[in-house]
Amino acid sequence: MEQNWVYTEKVKAHFMHPKNVFKEGEDFKADGEGMVGNIKCGDQMMMFIKVDPKKEAITDCRWKTYGCASAIASTSVLSEMVKGMKLKDAFALSPKDIMKELGSLPEHKIHCSVLGDKALRAAINNYYERNGMKDKMRSEQAKIVCQCMNVTDEEIAHVVLDGARTYYELQERTKLGAVCGQCKDEVEKLLVQYIKKYF
Repeated sequence: MEQNWVYTEKVKAHFMHPKNVFKEGEDFKADGEGMVGNIKCGDQMMMFIKVDPKKEAITDCRWKTYGCASAIASTSVLSEMVKGMKLKDAFALSPKDIMKELGSLPEHKIHCSVLGDKALRAAINNYYERNGMKDKMRSEQAKIVCQCMNVTDEEIAHVVLDGARTYYELQERTKLGAVCGQCKDEVEKLLVQYIKKYF
């Protein structure tokens, strides 16, 4: 049985004893909140951050998810990584950074690591919006292609640049099309467009 274990010890530790989980009734006044995912498909993530306005850095965070072991472990380690981090640096964190910190995830579970960083970016944008800094928010020119998982054309372009060449690979890395699948035709057109544009 132990020979079939596909998770690192760090993943196991963060799944069995996740850090910074938001507890109902906890006195945690968030400066920014973000939510992504869809409870209908079983994956939903909420992220809450506290921010030092002078340093524009995250001082603390909490999260809550309805997701698998990989999503829990990924977000647990992410919540530790961002403490003390500048907002702009935290916004730039990617699933690759999270996986590196965890020591890897099984290939078919990589898509689980995108929930946490998406929720974090949403929370950071929410902080900027609350504090009258809309100029620092993510470009509103990005178009949401997958409504269920809040995946934009910009994110699809980044994943293509990072090596994705098929619809399946895009789905694995971003979870697009995992709920209703209505975005598939548009995604496939964008895939062809970005491969032609960049390669």
